[in-house]
Amino acid sequence: WPDLAVYVHSGVSFDPYVKSFEKLFGKPVIYNESYLASEGYIAFQSSLDRRVMQLVVDNGLFYEFVPFNDENFDSEGNMVENPKAITLDKVSEGVEYALLLSNCAGAWRYLLGDTIKFMSKEDCEIVITGRTKHFLSLCGEHLSQENMNKAVKMLQEEFNIEIREFTVAGFRYENMFAHKWYLGTEDNIDPGLAAQKIDEYLKVLNDDYRVERIAAVTDVFLEILPPKAFSNWMKVHGKEGGANKFPRVLKGEKYEQWEAYLKDYKNNL
Repeated sequence: WPDLAVYVHSGVSFDPYVKSFEKLFGKPVIYNESYLASEGYIAFQSSLDRRVMQLVVDNGLFYEFVPFNDENFDSEGNMVENPKAITLDKVSEGVEYALLLSNCAGAWRYLLGDTIKFMSKEDCEIVITGRTKHFLSLCGEHLSQENMNKAVKMLQEEFNIEIREFTVAGFRYENMFAHKWYLGTEDNIDPGLAAQKIDEYLKVLNDDYRVERIAAVTDVFLEILPPKAFSNWMKVHGKEGGANKFPRVLKGEKYEQWEAYLKDYKNNL
């Protein structure tokens, strides 16, 4: 595609994939983000030099914003009964919200499952920070998908490697807690060094994580996997295709299934 100049993306945080796309394109390309769902067109990137999107507020959509915290969501990311929802005029910049949407086609207070932050209330500018189900907080570390994406991006930039997929799990470990990262890459990097670096990045990005690494999360483990291990998992579960996303956080039964799958996958290599 010699004339390719612009790539418009939507649906997932693009930061962890920038390295892969730069390698694929082999030349500078303008990236532009949009935010759409079957319920409506929610936001678009109005400026090419700023990685934020402008909320669409005049096209048959009504928004409510639920602060994404322990008062409104349980440990599995499920919204509690009668959450505190606020309207656009009451939002604050830098606070993470889950998005409720009503539209003129009949959707009523539908929870999209995404989390967002307002970067500019005056201009209705937002960024998508993750999913209500894709966060990790075993003991108050409040590790968001945004934190994870940034840490992976920083690792790629520091070591000039390409990480095509990743996921994280948390579990009880020696009467305390531990996290385990799984990185999908074909590049060479020492797992111990990668774990150390990601841990360092997260301590800077997230104060709660830094505190709990002292108090409760005693270890961070990391495993390097071929990217195909991730895509094959999606295939096994009938989730192939661009509309499906590999979960950034694995919990409970899903984590057990993943570990069992990896055991079989490695035995068949």
